[in-house]
Amino acid sequence: MSIRNSRIAALVLATAAALSAAACGSGSPSPQGSAGSTSSNPATAASSGSASAPTPGTTSNADAAATMTWWHNGTSDPLLTVWQHAADAYHAAHPNVTIKVDPIQNEQFQTKVPLALQGSDFPTIYQQWGGGQEASQLSSGKVLDLSAATSGWVSQLGPAAAAWQVNGKQYGVPYDLHVVGFWYRKDLFAQAGITAPPATLDDLNADVAKLKSAGLAPISIGSKDRWPDAFWWEYFAVRECSLNTLKTQIPALKLTDGCWKRAGDDLTAFLATKPFQDSFLGTPAQQGAGSSAGLLANGKAAMELQGDWELGTMTSLTSDKNLASEVGWFPFPAVTGGQGDPGVALGGGDGFSCTVGAPAACADFLKYLDDQDVQSQIAAQGIGLPVNPAAASSLTDPALQSAFQYSHSASYIQTYFDIAMPTNVGQALDSAVADFFAGKGSTQSIIDSVSKASSGSDK
Repeated sequence: MSIRNSRIAALVLATAAALSAAACGSGSPSPQGSAGSTSSNPATAASSGSASAPTPGTTSNADAAATMTWWHNGTSDPLLTVWQHAADAYHAAHPNVTIKVDPIQNEQFQTKVPLALQGSDFPTIYQQWGGGQEASQLSSGKVLDLSAATSGWVSQLGPAAAAWQVNGKQYGVPYDLHVVGFWYRKDLFAQAGITAPPATLDDLNADVAKLKSAGLAPISIGSKDRWPDAFWWEYFAVRECSLNTLKTQIPALKLTDGCWKRAGDDLTAFLATKPFQDSFLGTPAQQGAGSSAGLLANGKAAMELQGDWELGTMTSLTSDKNLASEVGWFPFPAVTGGQGDPGVALGGGDGFSCTVGAPAACADFLKYLDDQDVQSQIAAQGIGLPVNPAAASSLTDPALQSAFQYSHSASYIQTYFDIAMPTNVGQALDSAVADFFAGKGSTQSIIDSVSKASSGSDK
């Protein structure tokens, strides 16, 4: 499995863990089982329950007779049921619109979608992660421009929607948001005499020293899986590079500004402080109590740089029932002298695109998924941070509330580089960063990996 696919797979595994925990705590919504929407899982489609009434159609012909096929990656409950619930509820409000739900394993999207878009048998709606992946799909001529259809409401999603745009046009719409930051143990911080999360890199370095002096592993990382390493170089780059540089040079695949080299220098200096647990190169990210997530969950490390999904992952790796009250979240610190805006977040999310020939109901259904009722289910079930701020009250965990507030106050959300860039380039960059963590290559080799991959060079 590729590094990029490993991250997406990891997101699914983490989401599944979070959803399982949430389902045990509050119960999951059930679909109506309406005859007007079908599922490849008959048992799920037949289960009982009730749904909130969806928002009426936003266009005059959203109720026109139509049948839509929907590919999503919610192959297990409660996400499977949440999406079936949404399809049934939408049909109840739009009886002429039938939605055929087809859940597909996450890893299959990387091959199934490109093949479908090159042929004639493609879905009406399909899972979309935006960025360079979305841009590369446009050459098929099958991805629908949603700009006009979403212009009246997409702005409510804030800066997150920009990650599903190409050249200013909206080719997809997010339904949840993910942001990367630090999860930390409040008890271990207190044990080391740390009274507040670090606001600057200098603060972080000082806290690492305090934690080591207290005999604690400051930061856990799952370098065996390689993709967590990329978060570090990317965040240093986000803090060193101006917003204009991020917006222009990442899409152009030309990392020519000196800030990229400074990001590597920052990483070199940080690694020299030996901030990670022993044998971190052989530690997995999310598998077992000895993973980086497990070390944090069980109080064996004080911090981890990971996505908002990590709380659900940690919950499944410890017997500690009080974990949620023992951990907190804070954003990546500012780098003194860096040209980057500390308000820029590194993140991503999940969304959907429509294909050419889709009825007006397609964009209208995406709007429904971003309306408060569905967004509240997403938040309450721990699927992700709701992209619609109106659903924020459904996030009950204080740490997730902090992550949400940061993501929605962010001046810009920089999509993970391996998603923002074409697949092969993102993979090459992730590999170069992982090699650097392992003592191979240089700061320049990380930068060069992008130009070499984009030009097709393997030298």
